[in-house]
Amino acid sequence: MTAHYEVRGSVAVITLDNPPVNGLGFATRAACAAGVERAEADPAVTAVVITGAGKAFSGGADIKEFGSPKALAEPNLLSLIAVVENCSKPVVAAIHSVCMGGGLELSLGCHYRVAQTGTKVALPEVKLGLLPGAGGTQRLPRALGVEPALNMIVSGEPVEAQMLAMVPGQKLFDKVVDADVLGAAIQFAQEVSDKRPLPKVRDLKARHPNPDAYFQFARNMVGGMSKNYPAPLRCLEAVAGAVKLKFDDGMRAEREGFAALMLTPESKALRHLFFAERVASKIADVPEDTPLRTIAKVGVIGAGTMGGGISMNFLNAGLPVTILETKQEALDRGVATIKKNYEAQVKKGKLKEDKYAARMALLSTTLSYDDLKDCDLIIEAVFEEIGVKEAVFKQLDAVAKPGAILASNTSTLDVDKIASFTQRPQDVVGMHFFSPANVMKLLEVVRGKETAKDVLATVMAIGKKIKKTAVVSGVCDGFIGNRMIEQYSRQAGFLLDEGCSPSQVDKAVEKFGFAMGPFRMGDLAGNDIGWAIRKRRAVERATMKYSASADRLCELGRFGQKTGAGWYDYLPGKRDAIPSPVVDEMLAKHREAIGAKKRDISDEEIVHRLVFALVNEAAHLLEEGIAQRASDVDMVYLTGYGFPIWRGGPMCYADTVGLFNVVQAMKRFAQNPMDDGEFWKPAPLLARLVAEGKSFT
Repeated sequence: MTAHYEVRGSVAVITLDNPPVNGLGFATRAACAAGVERAEADPAVTAVVITGAGKAFSGGADIKEFGSPKALAEPNLLSLIAVVENCSKPVVAAIHSVCMGGGLELSLGCHYRVAQTGTKVALPEVKLGLLPGAGGTQRLPRALGVEPALNMIVSGEPVEAQMLAMVPGQKLFDKVVDADVLGAAIQFAQEVSDKRPLPKVRDLKARHPNPDAYFQFARNMVGGMSKNYPAPLRCLEAVAGAVKLKFDDGMRAEREGFAALMLTPESKALRHLFFAERVASKIADVPEDTPLRTIAKVGVIGAGTMGGGISMNFLNAGLPVTILETKQEALDRGVATIKKNYEAQVKKGKLKEDKYAARMALLSTTLSYDDLKDCDLIIEAVFEEIGVKEAVFKQLDAVAKPGAILASNTSTLDVDKIASFTQRPQDVVGMHFFSPANVMKLLEVVRGKETAKDVLATVMAIGKKIKKTAVVSGVCDGFIGNRMIEQYSRQAGFLLDEGCSPSQVDKAVEKFGFAMGPFRMGDLAGNDIGWAIRKRRAVERATMKYSASADRLCELGRFGQKTGAGWYDYLPGKRDAIPSPVVDEMLAKHREAIGAKKRDISDEEIVHRLVFALVNEAAHLLEEGIAQRASDVDMVYLTGYGFPIWRGGPMCYADTVGLFNVVQAMKRFAQNPMDDGEFWKPAPLLARLVAEGKSFT
């Protein structure tokens, strides 16, 4: 049973018990409704208390049933709330820990609510591109007040119960207690057991002194902040209905809004992201109960931009870090940068002085590998060259204690080769952080052919501890993200050959929703980095067609923002990308040299060539087993490469467009004379999915 019934004195207690957050799945709803009916029929029972077992009252819908027929099976949540609301005996919600979504809507259907301080209360449906669908937009404004309710519904952010209890005139909570909320709720139920009529939130009025002006102001504010997301404005209109419409009419409008949002691509993308984030940590052949290695102290080799950023992640999580460098000056610069980053947070009020001091107290520095001998995890963040990595890992092999995890922050190099530099390849793993490492959420965890399962499980757990989205990749040049971005960059180069300017490509991609187009991104990262990789891989690349425009740019010394000139010009001390006549002239000469004819190219073609290049390469990665699942690819691009969240990632977007249509577009692109027609041959997995009428997700 996922809900339990017992009688304490004259009070029936129904306890939701569906771990981890007492999701309101079909079995739980049915058991809860049956409990209310049982209490109704028992003359010895004078009142009912509904509470939750464990660490939640209820987190809302059961995600295991999300989008399935079971989510609507009777009693659905609306029906359960009606059973509670129409009970002839007082029903009291004993709210603690977490009360969100459908859990809050259920509590609003109760006659009374007793809450424990610290309880996180929210209607977070907007974060899934939806609005509350079981009366949340109608009851919360009546119980809490229009403005605070609208703020909660539109933001989806949790607020602690004691803060809501301070809202003037609120009727959300009848009592707030510091401890033993169940005991307090039972006592309260006994006190109100003979009071009639029973109060119903639906009978309250949602009032505002100037609703027309307020909602117009709110529309302007919400619309400006949510241009790519339809749900916030739909939430607002539903709340406006609570003020202007009768309760039943407002409920109908809410359900219509919910149904309409369920069909939007934005909601589908956000729901895809919700599940993709949760499944990314699951590894098919690594059991969830795999014993973890203890990580109590971390070593980081390299105090540069990456090493410093990586160190901050662990300091933020309360783990001691020792940074190793070859020279004292480099150490001093690295520590100064870490201090500067923390001081900026303190200045903005995002970090308290005592926490800043505590984090810095966890940091130590050294010039000797011997000082890493007691570290449980050592991460190398040195120059991206295999000879440099070899020297580091041979020294680590000599000094690291048995069982220490040795990780490389490499972004492209062969982790198996790096592991071979040690006598303990089972302890070696890739931990590819993205720059700036203390900000970017993505962590690519690269699994070598000999990486031990407990090492993999431990690194995934550590990723969660330092608040990263960890995604597992197999070993190949570039892993998931950078291997795909190479094909994206190839297409960007071909677009230049065919007549686009860097700014035309960037604007089209940024209009689509990317944080930054390929050429602005190249200037930010440093065009010389890609140039070095291309030269390193010259032999491998000989069989594949590339545009030489990026090489021509680097031959001019235009490496990007750090040199004040790249695909764009930059004024000293500024990051504004200014179209460059020098680049225009270089591209014109380049086209002439290769015999390319300039043609007009639409924004749609630009976007689809870039995005479908990602999709086709990802299909190869899935076929080869480098990526575990399509949703993992989406997580890499949503959290590491600035892909627009409301589009759900490249694979989700391809499914939205339709894989048949993707392949048809690829066939057209293959006809471009300057392009690599061989690349546009659909990956076997993609071709198979189209033939079977299936999708990635």
